[in-house]
Amino acid sequence: MEQISSASYDWLALQGQVCVVTGGGGGIGEEAARELARAGALVAVLDMNGENAEKVASDISDLGGQAIGRRVDISSMDQVNAAALEVTRAFGPCDVLVNNAATQLTGPLLDIGLHEWQRAIDVNLTGALVCTKGFSAGMMHNHRGSIINVASICSFFPRPNGGAYSASKAGLSMISAQMAVEFADHNVRCNAVAPGFVKTPLSAKNYATPEAEKKRADMVPSRRIGLPQDLANVIAFLASARSDYVNGQTILVDGGLGQSLMALVGR
Repeated sequence: MEQISSASYDWLALQGQVCVVTGGGGGIGEEAARELARAGALVAVLDMNGENAEKVASDISDLGGQAIGRRVDISSMDQVNAAALEVTRAFGPCDVLVNNAATQLTGPLLDIGLHEWQRAIDVNLTGALVCTKGFSAGMMHNHRGSIINVASICSFFPRPNGGAYSASKAGLSMISAQMAVEFADHNVRCNAVAPGFVKTPLSAKNYATPEAEKKRADMVPSRRIGLPQDLANVIAFLASARSDYVNGQTILVDGGLGQSLMALVGR
């Protein structure tokens, strides 16, 4: 990561904004935290893995940014409230919330234990609501703010053996639209980004060989697998006032994969 200098990011006007990123210890969340820091934001990195969260925050600080990292289970209202209080004491009230933390649960619907199903809903869907409850008070009071939920291409297109994940992410897209409507009087926007194929530590097994990666890349009109930076770029835009008239949307960041699914069926 290059030395943090916000000069090239001035157009985003995120300097001094307090940004909270859940699931910020790796993958998309980590890159989003770094990108927001590069834009001059004060970043709180939250993750179930506290060591990873603290390392990302330390890296940002070493490069001239301002960040703190903490272990938080986003399904716990008590932990989220405690984190919100700590962030407010360190930086001030939250201006931007990135609900990125998620869990992947695969398997046929009829084989999923109800406790596993509930865990997917608790983290991927309810967790976003819990964090919004915990971190939105300052936004509501100040009549400004942006919430970005990280959904999935599976919000729109079911995948085999992805029932709990797909259902929870579809719910996250809908709750994003619901938040946009309900928070309108407070001038707080909410949008979602929906990644397609993205190379992260969690998805690394899908790209274990060059052949496996090429097979997937060939399905994508952009002819490559997405990177966390691709999502971070859009998240930073949605965090900023430059996207002030974008609200209640789920934006596919998938290299065109969603538009080409019928082409994969053949003629």
